[in-house]
Amino acid sequence: MTNFKRFALYFAPEPGPLADFGAAWLGWDLAAGQTVPHCPVSGLPLPIEQITETPRKYGLHGTIKPPFHLAVGSSLLGLEDTARALCARQAPVTLNGLELTRLGGFLALTVPGETSALQRLAATMVEGLEAFRAPPSEAELTRRRKARLSDRQEALLTRWGYPYVMEEFRFHITLSGKMPKAQAEQVKAALVPHLEPLLPSPFVVRSLCLAGEDAAGMFHLVHRYTLSG
Repeated sequence: MTNFKRFALYFAPEPGPLADFGAAWLGWDLAAGQTVPHCPVSGLPLPIEQITETPRKYGLHGTIKPPFHLAVGSSLLGLEDTARALCARQAPVTLNGLELTRLGGFLALTVPGETSALQRLAATMVEGLEAFRAPPSEAELTRRRKARLSDRQEALLTRWGYPYVMEEFRFHITLSGKMPKAQAEQVKAALVPHLEPLLPSPFVVRSLCLAGEDAAGMFHLVHRYTLSG
């Protein structure tokens, strides 16, 4: 498939138990580009389809360069070539691990401890692919500004099309939509026995993925690039 309407650069777990569970939890397999049956998880306060509705279309991922429309005059081939070259110059990043965390009203996998190397990697990718990003529409800017951005986040939105990049970047792999605290804690407790045995320690980012959004709003893996610098 090449008729994608937006693209993004993601971290996505390489094939294995964590990727398989994440796809089954969300109901969407990013690598295969297809829906999959939800896995059975007992003790949930809401239907799994409802809990995972918001993150489902993105697949199991951590955003590195947020979704963007291709700039006029840019091509998917050029984007792929540049992403490949950028990744070839970057070394893998080793982090302490992943842990299940409640971030405000939603659940995500986050990195405990030092993350500056990952932040630098993300900043390199945001800047390195910037020539391919079309400016956001006024509607997109208005939607972002509803989050009551700080002055710095507003400046980042204006410069990079997204407020949570560079020093505002916080890596996370989203697992749910927003819920009241009590429900989020129930979901977390239900997920722990399934996820904890699958979480890597250390957590090594060895590759990044170019993903494309189809006409229905679902993201597909376009290509995985090894960090080989």
